[in-house]
Amino acid sequence: MQGYRVLVGVGGGIAAYKVCEVVSTLAKDGVQVRTVLTDAAQEFVTPLTFATLSRYPAYGDRDFWQPVHGRPLHIELGEWADIFLLAPLTANTLAKLAHGMADNLLTNTVLASTCPVLLAPAMNTDMWEQAAVQRNWQQVQQDSRYHTLAPGSGLLACDRVGAGRMAEPAEILPYVRSLLHTQGDRDLIGKHLLISAGGTREFLDPVRFIGNPSTGKMGIALAQAAHHRGAKVTLVYAPSTAIESVRAFGVRCIAVETAVEMRQAMLAHFSQADWTIMAAAVADVKPADYSPEKLSKSALPENLLLAPVPDIVAELASLKQPHQRLVGFAAQTGDIVTPAKEKLVRKQLDAIAANPIDQPNSGFGSDTNQAIFLDRHGRQHHIDQPCSKLTMAHQLLDFIHAMPKC
Repeated sequence: MQGYRVLVGVGGGIAAYKVCEVVSTLAKDGVQVRTVLTDAAQEFVTPLTFATLSRYPAYGDRDFWQPVHGRPLHIELGEWADIFLLAPLTANTLAKLAHGMADNLLTNTVLASTCPVLLAPAMNTDMWEQAAVQRNWQQVQQDSRYHTLAPGSGLLACDRVGAGRMAEPAEILPYVRSLLHTQGDRDLIGKHLLISAGGTREFLDPVRFIGNPSTGKMGIALAQAAHHRGAKVTLVYAPSTAIESVRAFGVRCIAVETAVEMRQAMLAHFSQADWTIMAAAVADVKPADYSPEKLSKSALPENLLLAPVPDIVAELASLKQPHQRLVGFAAQTGDIVTPAKEKLVRKQLDAIAANPIDQPNSGFGSDTNQAIFLDRHGRQHHIDQPCSKLTMAHQLLDFIHAMPKC
């Protein structure tokens, strides 16, 4: 994230306190962050707070006419930014954006910039549901510059329960990072991606199962990245604690536990998918016998008989149409390329991501990852140092997008 520049516009609402975490996290990641506050925003959080968290001055309307290096401030800031985040976006500022109005430093800077703008509204439920506000919300979404995180529902600061709650930092930060990678390009509009995530569980009885350490973070990162790039996404996930980070903004999420359940869900949606990415760690075997009641310790078999589970990716490959792309994952130790190439050919995949799970900060459960991507045309792409799983997800989508069509 070193060297990127994010401009944050803060509106007047209690949700401004959440933006402190966003600014602090980006700054810790090495991003240059500058903030612009409306007069109303300064009633909730002081400019000093944001200046301290970002290590850069925070600007308000009192600074509007103070030149920077001899140039107007709104011009300088607008040209400086790679990404512009507006959070919380108030009904007042939304109306100004929808109609191209500019009467303060924040809105003038929006018009003086050309970078992608991410909007995260926050307001009372009755305000959000007003017809005029909804018209303005729909209108800004017609402008390709604007990317949007619709508010969620919950208990608001006014004690109302309903829509209007600003997206959480855990939703805002991945979107900002995606925009820094894509510069706002929605190159997957019109495509439907089917993605699997997590590790399946194969039960011996109601409390014991054969499983693996997969947390689903890689598959969820792929779903986030694809959604941010405009794709329609269906995510089939085995148990994962991170699923709410994608469910909240419109990714269709289908929960499964076993390999049989994952097979059923993947087959049900495969024909509608343009790209299918099998990031899940699916079990290879299951207990041959299942007890519907918990087995006592003395009743546990000394030798556990095992039975194979469906080979989901091979079955999908047999059904694949010429316009579809099927991508697998191979979690390996030691030499990761040789077995990945063999799996690529044997399973008739279009591409595969080979993960070195024996390397630090990579593989199961980690927030970072590294990999080698290979495709059936002989191309390779190496990620030799651990990066965030969202960054790796974008690089994999880039790799698939660049694949030859034949």
